[in-house]
Amino acid sequence: MPRPVHFEIPADNPERAIAFYETVFGWKFQKWEGPVQYWTITTGPESEPGINGGLLRRRDPNQPCVNTIMVADLDQTILTVAGNGGECVIPKMAVPGVGWLAYFKDTEGHFFGAMQADPLATEE
Repeated sequence: MPRPVHFEIPADNPERAIAFYETVFGWKFQKWEGPVQYWTITTGPESEPGINGGLLRRRDPNQPCVNTIMVADLDQTILTVAGNGGECVIPKMAVPGVGWLAYFKDTEGHFFGAMQADPLATEE
């Protein structure tokens, strides 16, 4: 069953945001060596409930926090979302070494991501 596996926080000033979350919640940040400026977030021990996330430089003033759901088949999810009143707002893209990702808007205007794991994913 698909479930949330990741969240993303956009920030105008990533260093300021990192300092805030480290101080307030004790979260741990690590710079990701990928194609975009991104930090992974560890929110707590794996033995406790919760999900980890990421922080990225805000690209748009209206960019919201986003929860990402792991799915078995992203292409099918794109069709299912559209067939049930949702909308794909950022098309399927590769996250190198991780998988395939797309962003959607649900029937209530909320944004979410869907990810299909594929360590061999690359842009074609």
